[in-house]
Amino acid sequence: MPTDLGPLVLGPPVLGPPVLGPLRAVKLVVCDVDGTLTDGVIGMNVHGEEFKNFSVLDGMGINWLLRAGIGVAFLSARKSAIVEKRAAELGVENCWSGVSEKLSHLEAFLEKNGLDWKEVCFVGDDLNDLPCLSRAGFGVAVANARPELRERASYTTEARGGNGAVREVAELILKAQDHWKSVLERYL
Repeated sequence: MPTDLGPLVLGPPVLGPPVLGPLRAVKLVVCDVDGTLTDGVIGMNVHGEEFKNFSVLDGMGINWLLRAGIGVAFLSARKSAIVEKRAAELGVENCWSGVSEKLSHLEAFLEKNGLDWKEVCFVGDDLNDLPCLSRAGFGVAVANARPELRERASYTTEARGGNGAVREVAELILKAQDHWKSVLERYL
């Protein structure tokens, strides 16, 4: 069920009850990688070494979530050492790459850790993210996601994947859970 919160502004966004409830319940943010944490481009040099672009904005948002005690996980269908390295740099302990069955993998993790789907925010961009996005308490489609995801998302970001979309989601969660003031205090 799409919810339009309007453009994200520098001040606190005006969040209505249909969005605030699910945001306040979030204990785990699960991010697809290619097209969500990256711009979806996989570059390769003449030696066959691949590279990806990650946004520092997203990295900051992830850092703030972790500091607030909100878990973060990366879930990618593609196996990639680069993704694992980025997760380690950010302190993301749950980095699952090469997972073709995202839904069953995440279901098993939630059950093992005593989490409910209502406590999950899932951020994705493509059709293979649809099962997890549809089950999550707060499903997010990045701005350039497939229309099928945007139609079923609780929220669609203003930012494109790999360009601050995860940061936008992090700020929404932190503001809804009253952690934003402590984020700001670190810098004032």
